[in-house]
Amino acid sequence: MNDSNQLVKKLWSYCDTLRDDGLSYGDYVEQLTYLLFLKMDDERSGPLYNKESRIPEKYNWQALISKEGLELEKHYIETLQELGKEDGIIGVIFRKAQNKIQDPAKLRKLILELINKETWLSLESDVKGDAYEGLLEKNASDVKGGAGQYFTPRSIINAMVEVMKPGKNMKIHDPAAGTGGFLLSAYTHILDEGGLDKDEIKDLKDNFSGNEIVAMAARLCVMNLYLHGLEPEESPIKLQDSLKKNPGMIYDMILTNPPFGKKSSETIVTDEGDIGKQTLTYSRDDFWAETSNKQLNFLQHIKSILKVNGKAAVVLPDNVLFEGGAGEKIRKKLMETCDLHTILRLPTGLFYAQGVKANVLFFDKKEASKEASTKKVWIYDLRTNKHFTLKTSPLSEKDLEDFVSCYCVDDRSERKEFERFKCFDYEEILKRDKTNLDIFWLKDESLEDLDNLPDPDVIAGELVEELGSVLEQLKEIRGDLSD
Repeated sequence: MNDSNQLVKKLWSYCDTLRDDGLSYGDYVEQLTYLLFLKMDDERSGPLYNKESRIPEKYNWQALISKEGLELEKHYIETLQELGKEDGIIGVIFRKAQNKIQDPAKLRKLILELINKETWLSLESDVKGDAYEGLLEKNASDVKGGAGQYFTPRSIINAMVEVMKPGKNMKIHDPAAGTGGFLLSAYTHILDEGGLDKDEIKDLKDNFSGNEIVAMAARLCVMNLYLHGLEPEESPIKLQDSLKKNPGMIYDMILTNPPFGKKSSETIVTDEGDIGKQTLTYSRDDFWAETSNKQLNFLQHIKSILKVNGKAAVVLPDNVLFEGGAGEKIRKKLMETCDLHTILRLPTGLFYAQGVKANVLFFDKKEASKEASTKKVWIYDLRTNKHFTLKTSPLSEKDLEDFVSCYCVDDRSERKEFERFKCFDYEEILKRDKTNLDIFWLKDESLEDLDNLPDPDVIAGELVEELGSVLEQLKEIRGDLSD
């Protein structure tokens, strides 16, 4: 079997059987992750590759396939628990792992018929990797309990990576790694450029890192990277909150899409034993402003961890561009210390989280100076009069070709204005109310030309986006009132 779509179909077909037992898509992908890792470790330690197994013998693949019935179920549960105590990549993948397949016969069928019959290491990285990403995308699209908040469309990721031009000697980081799309795209981009010998490829794998606060997303991320061949000795992903501390100016490039949802919060237990939520603010000496706005905090964090002349591309919601108070202060400081040279206004209908209006901010960190580092901000409007939906009319890489061309990757001084791409002087932006960077100039044609409205499916999708956005804002207001 050499087609990733065929592989996805095969793996996914069995999920429908397990769904009858109440297993969600997310549960299924997690169970596949555990079993695939054990099977690939077994292949790696076999006669063909002859490498040392990372799994204790008592809990390896051979021990698993030798059992059946209740003995298999009991052993699988024990395996997950014990491997979750291990260090490194094994600990990240198996941390807090639980068996969600209650029927031992179905568990054995999954192990023997679906996973054991395939020789996974012999498959090309792009085949098994793309198959796994296909499962992640299906999981993201599952409205009930899907992991959509951890999934950025591949077309956006690839366009961002293409204009950022990651290089072989760069330390590349994603502080909100999700399922690893940015790190993977950057790794693939460097490999595709060619010219690397075996030692350079081995060294390259140590140049990628990320943090992820959610255990499930972290394990999916590590497995995604692992299947694509990005497998350093230690786990490239740390299970931790990026915003808690400043590791220092250590990265050459940041590529990220921080989680949607405006406020940071943590679960607390009161003196009476009640469980509630408490708004989190991060008090850090390297932050310009103290705020509970998660995206503004990520923006400050990214500035801190970039080396001087380091580059960042960050997906952020509209509120980061216009929010007053701390938002205004952070925008001003960002333009003073970094060259915020480009903003890409993304269309709606791209993300599984509803009501999201987002942008990509591109900036380079600069040496301290009396003058502002930003001189001009170029804005590309891919939102006005553009209509996309996740299923019937998804954004493709072709839709982003014009932006990539206008970006002028090799020499930004060659840029030219045109209908969707405009330049705004720094001084001009400072005069705007609250230093508002939410700038648009194109007329919405659907407001004027009622005879050429988008398809009903598109209109319905955009209405859902708008209502979702309003609902999120109302939730935030309610949260503020109850704090």
